[in-house]
Amino acid sequence: MSQPLTPSGVVLSVRNLTVALPPGMERTHAVQNVSFDLHAGEILCIIGESGSGKSVTANTIMGLLPPSIKVTGGEIHFKDMDILAVSEDRIRPLRGQAVSIIFQDPLSALNPLMTVGDQICEVLEAHGQGTAQSRKAKVLDLLEEVGLPDPLLMRLQYPFRLSGGQRQRVMIAMALALDPDVLIADEPTTALDVTTQAQILDLIRRIQKRKNMSVMFITHDFGVVAEIADRVVVMEKGHMVEQGRADQVLVRPAHPYTQRLVAAVPRMRGTEDRISRETPLVLEVENLEKEYRSSGSFFGKPRVVKAINGVSFTLRKGQTLGVVGESGSGKSTLGRILLKLLEPDGGVIRFDGRDIAGMTQESFRPLRPYIQMIFQDPFASLNPRHTIGRILTVGPVAHGSAVHEARNKAMSLLKRVGLDEQAYDRFPHEFSGGQRQRVGIARALMFDPVVLVADEAVSALDVSIQAQILELLARIQTEMKVAMVFITHDLRVASQICDDVLVMHKGSVVEQGPPSRIFRSPSHDYTRKLVAAIPGADWEPDMVATGN
Repeated sequence: MSQPLTPSGVVLSVRNLTVALPPGMERTHAVQNVSFDLHAGEILCIIGESGSGKSVTANTIMGLLPPSIKVTGGEIHFKDMDILAVSEDRIRPLRGQAVSIIFQDPLSALNPLMTVGDQICEVLEAHGQGTAQSRKAKVLDLLEEVGLPDPLLMRLQYPFRLSGGQRQRVMIAMALALDPDVLIADEPTTALDVTTQAQILDLIRRIQKRKNMSVMFITHDFGVVAEIADRVVVMEKGHMVEQGRADQVLVRPAHPYTQRLVAAVPRMRGTEDRISRETPLVLEVENLEKEYRSSGSFFGKPRVVKAINGVSFTLRKGQTLGVVGESGSGKSTLGRILLKLLEPDGGVIRFDGRDIAGMTQESFRPLRPYIQMIFQDPFASLNPRHTIGRILTVGPVAHGSAVHEARNKAMSLLKRVGLDEQAYDRFPHEFSGGQRQRVGIARALMFDPVVLVADEAVSALDVSIQAQILELLARIQTEMKVAMVFITHDLRVASQICDDVLVMHKGSVVEQGPPSRIFRSPSHDYTRKLVAAIPGADWEPDMVATGN
């Protein structure tokens, strides 16, 4: 009697998978000799930094590798079939029906020209499921199952009209349309705020239990692992370095790489206020207001949204003020107003003794160098056609600095942020995400700013790179005494770096105070909701034992 290709209880088995990269790359292989099993009804988390091979493994299973990347060894058994050894014609019906995937960025994965209902219906139609009438009914059932409001109206919406969390729910509905045995979730919560992230994790977990699906969940967030994982696979530079039960890997990581990752996770710690009340104020904001008005329809009235509603706070020299809240709370709008990229509708912003809120752009121009921004996406904010040297020096030169002085300062700052002088003549695409963020920090520091506004400056980075950037920002603050407004949706990060925290909800500040009080003893219901939504809130990195 022949042996089954997968052991009893194993739905998906990956054995010695090796995937080669094109010639000229830094590594020869994206994935090398990776082996793991996915059991029936379990959630297996695959964790690692960018470039570790997580997504390549998922795309190999789905048969979605680009032509330049080739599988050169190994087997992937789904039930009794080696999906690497069969033709594309045999694999195609399995996609969506046997194995389905949720992508990280639903906006780019969804067709902008089709309603979400038509896109889900297309999945059913492509696999010959039901009649036109039954498919429409199935779409409504799926939209309701993933918790979207008013399915009849929702199925007629286009992706751009939905929030990030709603788009991700649509992607989950599409992935579940054919009741797959295996669901692959590739970083589905990375770009979401903490409460939306908690809702999506809860949704995936509930559906997984109800349908007894097997889930392969790809992430770089240990909080997510602590929240939902049954077992964990840890990957580094294409190799699997550790695997085991989630409770073992989280509390007693065996491999040094896993230990370093866990050590880099931001702690929910309450820093004592290190800023004296005698420290000079650099920014005073009083009763700031900003509202947006929609044009309205032919029959309807214009809709008014209070993006900023009576916000007041002070910022002292060398202080880090955290601004936390969900998407749509007004965090980024506040940052843009402080930088004079948006004009407020009312209120005072006192900087250097002057109210800049009502200043014209021409009057504010001499002050602009002293309030600088660190952007969330350093690649999008760096001109790909310019060298790093030009990116760093063009602003100061435009404001009157001599070219040689700007160059010397750029060289000094590159060293200060942990890059060598050779970076000066290179282009943005030649750097990693963490290195590009260092360039963004250096660019902001070229003007010797008094205030830095960091808008989700570390949210797109891996946990170890994130830790390095946070340490760099803290060191720069200590050395240069620059004040910082740190906008984030990650409460662990906020508690680690901030001296004081503003909690924003629907444009208003609902709570303010030191992290030790805000996150340990929140007084407002909304803050308590945010803290409760932190993934893996019951697991703290400080619980980890790294000894053998």
